[in-house]
Amino acid sequence: MNADDPDQKPALAAHDEAQAGAPAIVDVLAPLALDMVWSYLAPPDLALAAGDIVRIPFGSREAIGVVWAVHPPGATVGGRKLKTVSGRYDVPSLPDGLRTLLDWIARYTLAPRGQVLRLALRHPEKLPPEAPRVAVAATGRLPARLTPARRRALAALDGHDAMSRKGLAVAAGVSLAVINGLIDDGSLETRVLPDTPAPAPDPEFAPAALSDGQAGAAASLRAAVADGQFGVTLIEGVTGSGKTEVFFEAIAEALRQGRQALVMMPEIALTAQFLDRFAARFGVRPAEWHSGVSPRQRERIHAGAASGEIQVVTGARSALFLPFSKLGLIVVDEEHEAAYKQEDGVHYHARDMAVVRGRIERCHVALASATPSIESRVNAMRGRYGHLRLPERFGQRAMPRLSAIDLRKQAPPKGRWLSAPLVEAARETLARDEQALFYLNRRGYAPLTLCRSCGHRFQCPNCSASLVEHRFRRALICHHCGHAERRPDACPACGEVDALVPAGPGVERLAEEVAALFPGVPAITLSSDLAGGSERMRKELDAVAAGDFRIIIGTQLVAKGHNFPRLTLVGVVDADVGLATGDPRGAERTFQMLQQVTGRAGRGDAPGRAILQTHQPEHPVMTALLSGQSERFYAEEIAAREAAGLAPFGRLAAIIVAGPDRQATEAHAQALARAAHAAPNASGDLVVLGPAEAPLAIVRGMHRFRLLIKSARNTDLQGFLRAVLAATSAPAARIRVTVDVDPQSFF
Repeated sequence: MNADDPDQKPALAAHDEAQAGAPAIVDVLAPLALDMVWSYLAPPDLALAAGDIVRIPFGSREAIGVVWAVHPPGATVGGRKLKTVSGRYDVPSLPDGLRTLLDWIARYTLAPRGQVLRLALRHPEKLPPEAPRVAVAATGRLPARLTPARRRALAALDGHDAMSRKGLAVAAGVSLAVINGLIDDGSLETRVLPDTPAPAPDPEFAPAALSDGQAGAAASLRAAVADGQFGVTLIEGVTGSGKTEVFFEAIAEALRQGRQALVMMPEIALTAQFLDRFAARFGVRPAEWHSGVSPRQRERIHAGAASGEIQVVTGARSALFLPFSKLGLIVVDEEHEAAYKQEDGVHYHARDMAVVRGRIERCHVALASATPSIESRVNAMRGRYGHLRLPERFGQRAMPRLSAIDLRKQAPPKGRWLSAPLVEAARETLARDEQALFYLNRRGYAPLTLCRSCGHRFQCPNCSASLVEHRFRRALICHHCGHAERRPDACPACGEVDALVPAGPGVERLAEEVAALFPGVPAITLSSDLAGGSERMRKELDAVAAGDFRIIIGTQLVAKGHNFPRLTLVGVVDADVGLATGDPRGAERTFQMLQQVTGRAGRGDAPGRAILQTHQPEHPVMTALLSGQSERFYAEEIAAREAAGLAPFGRLAAIIVAGPDRQATEAHAQALARAAHAAPNASGDLVVLGPAEAPLAIVRGMHRFRLLIKSARNTDLQGFLRAVLAATSAPAARIRVTVDVDPQSFF
């Protein structure tokens, strides 16, 4: 058509009118492990926008999806007959920034977009209507009969607008009958409280008294947040230096700017003390987001983050995918922790994705750690990140004094795991009414159970791993697939009775030794696999901080982020764990863990001491720790990484092939290797290693083979991986191919 031809103008007008009346076409992404969208017609009475959560007809059923794109009126999609969107859920939509992040993660990790969508999409749950929250408030009228109990109840309300009936009864030390009597007398009245997801933190509530070093770092961070632009700052400070107080001031600045803050933590157990410290600084607790939060509360937080009503959220890595509307700051605490890497489903690193979201949202990102990752250290050295250092503990407290016990010369008695010098140091500590921590990063009672008669060892029927004895639970358990079985009285191989013996120590076995060496001394064993969940863990950590236990036996759970003021001795039972695993990050992780756990000592008024039991006191990790020369370790490790072309100087990706049939699985891995060797490699810097059987060759009954693809930093590694996968025929049934870009685990 020619728009300038007068004869064609009526036809053009009719065409435009038809186009305007045509239903809109939307592309919908469903939370399925597929990398495609489906096109649907939008109902005429429903103005859909990108990010809306909708119901769609999908085959013979209805499914949930997210509108990913809206086509202009009159657009066509391949001439197909399209189904119509069934409806829209009355829930917050996914904002543009979050959808951009999900697309970015899909491209980077090679995971299907629908699978990545699961990270952020919450299915609207049909929860029963919530009962209104009722509180009581004083009316100002005194009751006709003012008993001592009634007087205490009215006094307990001073300074409070309202309290729940039960809360007031507990605070006043009276029964509910007393509260009900005051209501009947007109001295108290009931009020329905507004349904607010979280009270607003007050940035001016109780600013901390900062040291000169903290104040300087806080001022720099506040300025970065106030600038309102993307940037990353690494906060590196020794244990006890007050990194939390520094990033609290950055949170306060974000609140002053009317923006939201997200604080990410690697484990739920770390949040208990943090919540109390946050409340002391800002007057209220932040919203919590993790697997232990109830569905009702998750619904509130999700909606509150989208509306901006919730201003601060603290949570595990999944909190990164909340639909924040005005994000101004992301804090990644203990940024070096391997727990930030998601190892199932979509293989992403939450710390790195936090930086990506910060760039998308144009907000500042703060990474905090006493032992930063090599990647973050190098980024700071090269000027990509700002770098704030806190080299001293708050209040001029001294760092713990470190020493080593050479187990080749001072071995414990046979069947024991604590050497004489460590036991003596613990006795001296207890005599001063202080706490001692024995650290061993092995859960359970013993990592291996053997028959001393025939040599039979108990192995998992589903994995190529030994069963770990858990004497507290009276079971042999696989830590990889969860298989559990009762520990028998007789050897299943030879039938010998009472011939089964544990080999090596776990924390439960160490607890037995501690009980024998220190009878009557209150002791507690802390491990992530003990029954009771996060709530029990919080109570036990609070009890340790209060000094209720004199001896703590713990795994890595107690090694980070906790403040135990009366703890002055840390004894590391086996400092060599992690040094001989073949993991390229083994030295870094061992250094970080030992630095973190020894840093628990001496955080109160009394000086601290840490003792490392080791067979390798001359190892570079040990010498760096014992000399207090962290910079020496970082310099040597960074140089070794650069020479080997490993992250962050090069890139690595793993392709893991897993299947129930060993021969078929290995054959598909070989086919992938052939495709990799045949794929274009113009720069010549792509190296294909393998396939080889993974160190943990069988998991959950699936045989595992692994290829490693090594490349230079600037190589299009994802493009190469896509070409390899596209050039390989689809795997046989039940064979899974997983891609892990920037792997953290090599097992």
